[in-house]
Amino acid sequence: MSHPNANASPDPTPSPNPNPNPNPNPKPDPISAPTSTPALAPNPGPPGLADATRGRILFGGDYNPEQWPEETWQEDVRLMKAAGVNSVTLGVFSWAKLEPQPGEREFGWLDRLMDLMHENGIGVVLATPTTSPPPWMGRLHPDTLPRDEDGRTEWWGGRQHFSHSSTTYRRYAAAITEDLAARYGSHPALTMWHINNEYCTYDWGDEAAATFRRWLLDRYGTLDALNSAWGTAFWSQGYGDWEEILPPRHAHYMKNPGQVLDFKRYTSDMLLECYVAERDIVRRYCPNIPVTTNFMPMWVGQDAWKWAAEEDVVSVDIYPDPRDPFGAQNGALIQDMTRSQARGPWMLMEQAAGPVNWRGVNHPKPRGLNRLWSLQAVARGADAVCYFQWRQSRQGAEKFHSGMVSHAGEQGRTYQEVKQLGAELASIGGEVTGSHSEADVAILHEWNAWWAGAQEGRLSSEVDHPQVVRAWHRALWEAHITTDFAHPEHDLSAYRLVVVPQLYLLTDLAIDNLVAYVRGGGTLVSGFLTGVADEDDRVRPGGMDERLRKLFGIRTLHEWWPLDAQETAECDGFRGTLWSEEIETEEGAVAEVRYKGGELDGFPAVLRKDRAWYVSTLPEPAALRGLLAGMASGAGVRPVLDGLPPQVEAVRRGDLLFVLNHGREAVTVQVPGMTYRDLLTGQQVTGSVELGRLGAAVLSP
Repeated sequence: MSHPNANASPDPTPSPNPNPNPNPNPKPDPISAPTSTPALAPNPGPPGLADATRGRILFGGDYNPEQWPEETWQEDVRLMKAAGVNSVTLGVFSWAKLEPQPGEREFGWLDRLMDLMHENGIGVVLATPTTSPPPWMGRLHPDTLPRDEDGRTEWWGGRQHFSHSSTTYRRYAAAITEDLAARYGSHPALTMWHINNEYCTYDWGDEAAATFRRWLLDRYGTLDALNSAWGTAFWSQGYGDWEEILPPRHAHYMKNPGQVLDFKRYTSDMLLECYVAERDIVRRYCPNIPVTTNFMPMWVGQDAWKWAAEEDVVSVDIYPDPRDPFGAQNGALIQDMTRSQARGPWMLMEQAAGPVNWRGVNHPKPRGLNRLWSLQAVARGADAVCYFQWRQSRQGAEKFHSGMVSHAGEQGRTYQEVKQLGAELASIGGEVTGSHSEADVAILHEWNAWWAGAQEGRLSSEVDHPQVVRAWHRALWEAHITTDFAHPEHDLSAYRLVVVPQLYLLTDLAIDNLVAYVRGGGTLVSGFLTGVADEDDRVRPGGMDERLRKLFGIRTLHEWWPLDAQETAECDGFRGTLWSEEIETEEGAVAEVRYKGGELDGFPAVLRKDRAWYVSTLPEPAALRGLLAGMASGAGVRPVLDGLPPQVEAVRRGDLLFVLNHGREAVTVQVPGMTYRDLLTGQQVTGSVELGRLGAAVLSP
């Protein structure tokens, strides 16, 4: 496809004309220009990842060719084809290149790239470049720049320097998105839209204050309702006029926790508005092309359950530390969470082929680890395995962040391993894409509970929500039990066991859902400090909701006893960490484990009433693993394979069995029951499979 009007300067506002060649007559400022919606064909239904994969695993990554002389592009294509790359993401950080001055458009270079990719059978995930506005925007429109809670401006010169609530920023973002969609929406190379990148900005500025007030008005309706929700009778904080309300800026002492909680909700919603606005523009031009944006692992600033419902494809970036002994488990956690948000196959948008550049010490990946962790993602539902980035940069802040082609070039180990992985993914793609990984266990996680539990003035700064979630997921992972994640208000009836590591805040609907789940025959186990507050962060009478106390057999929760960093609580058979509680039980409840010695001597540490369990501390890892494995077994949940060596992971996806050795020593894994074919080697496997150091097998019955 050629575009003869490549260097035209189109109208920078959304155009009513969907002609792929934008209007060449620029207007000086998109703020004053009208917007309209083109009359296009109705959407026949939401597309998904299958529309982009077409029966193969997408393999590739971010491609930033504007960093290189154009003669490099042909060499890149040669290396891509040799490595089995079938997908590249273009344009993520290209706004200044596409719009060098307000209203100008420089599309010629992107035209040539889109055509080059299509000619070579490589699909394009085309990004809107709105994550990093050009310097001219901040200079001409300082209102587009965010401010921190001390009122300081976050200037251009890095990335993500935009205010999510700025009308000016949103108009410019809509304009460049509109013109990209009009020009490339029907290009045969286009397989997916990638909106913005890693949404993560906060803003405490004046325009954000105005939109925060509007958001609060929509949520509460009246100041009386807001004052009640925020508990403003405390410290003389009552509001008599909406204009008195500000974002939670720097304060002399602790901020109002209700205000802080709502500001986090508001920020997630404002960023989501930005995503949806751009998504809806590209959908008008190409309703059959799926749209995504990439999450960061358990990023605190986005309610990912809410965001995932707005995406055609759920994508995530995963960067475990290769020196972390729990790197594989941390990767599995994010993969399980992303698969659950997607309710099926998902996209690994970014990972590193080697070292990153943002840790204190950036270690390379040992030989074979990139392959192993990529196959782990596929085992846990990924139908796309991609990287940041294709070619390692020679300049800029990320020049020491690895690429699929490192500074060592074609002969370097990194590229050679990428090439091997590309061939293997091609060999298994037809048998794995579109299939699902099913689990009998769900871990409950919810962003509002995380936000509220992380407030100032809490009982222990040692209790970190992600740390607690990781500990419970790790216990199940080490017990070789595959888990989903779920929102506490989701339908949980399909699961034999539901696990609540910690949910400080629970809505009435969520509590009723948990009670109904147990009454319906499910087994529930909850960690400490759960169900303490309602959705306004108001502590419930009794320190835990009465419905939950009855469910777990708690008559009175007398006191919370948080533990210091190195302190432990002795229990029958194990030591507890982080937390303990002084609980009095009611009739029918059984203290399965009690505290030993100290102030809590004889009080229950692990409590059970019928099929509901309550664990009032964080047991040491081996003890938590044993507890959860026993509860799972009692609920009828079985490991994927019995007798696995400690460092071996087994995951079923559809009909395939993935067996992954995360250890540095060769192992023999028993796989009884049938004869398999290893899709990676083509060999028959009967009874057992040999896995070398960081080895893997993908077994098909």
